[in-house]
Amino acid sequence: MTANTAFTLYPAIDILGGQCVRLQKGDYGRKTDYSDFPAAVAETWCRAGARYLHVVDLDGAKDGRSVNRAAVEAIAETARSFGVSVQVGGGIRDRDAIARWLDVGVERVVLGTVSRDIPLMASFVETFGSERIVAGLDGRGGKLAVTGWLEQTDTPIVDLAADLARIGVVHALVTDVDRDGTGTGANLELALSVQQAGLQAIASGGIAGPDDIFAAAEAGLSGAIVGKALYDGHVDLAEVLHQLKERSGAC
Repeated sequence: MTANTAFTLYPAIDILGGQCVRLQKGDYGRKTDYSDFPAAVAETWCRAGARYLHVVDLDGAKDGRSVNRAAVEAIAETARSFGVSVQVGGGIRDRDAIARWLDVGVERVVLGTVSRDIPLMASFVETFGSERIVAGLDGRGGKLAVTGWLEQTDTPIVDLAADLARIGVVHALVTDVDRDGTGTGANLELALSVQQAGLQAIASGGIAGPDDIFAAAEAGLSGAIVGKALYDGHVDLAEVLHQLKERSGAC
């Protein structure tokens, strides 16, 4: 096995209107509701053995400000009671917003829309430390998408990754939007290209089952996010975490 021993599997909790949902290809009009109680979902994944949760405020991503703050804080509190870390994304675009999340016990923040602003990202790394900042490098056709994936740019993701690595960013979340929620497999080639540019890449979007997770680990990626496959029962979190540990000591 060539798996990255630091590989982390992140169960995703996406919140829209206070509910735990999943979108297909980032389309707000194509959502599936899973729970009215996101904190209870967080507890389920914590009890199954997760050591890191990935939480997205979908309303916040679209509006540019935290909208589902109470729900996310409840998740963070639940996770903390299990010793589980949380990273949060969605509408986090300035220093004050980052500080507010870190102050309530969130371990990392995911910055997507502002990731193009290299001087600003450099200032965030200097202020909060490289381990607290995750660049959200999501897009279509290798080009960055921002504002809750509603705005498609011409910025090449790999070029941006290299620029971010140069100013001290360490972590990147890499999502092929066209695969998100489709179960067609994550775009490992894109994630690996980001990693080769100097960032520790977390693959997201399209993971259909355990084989896709194992493929991400074996490719040497930093981690992977599992969403729809988890909620639809195609991934047994406890079993996959056990298998990852058996294969490579990963968790």
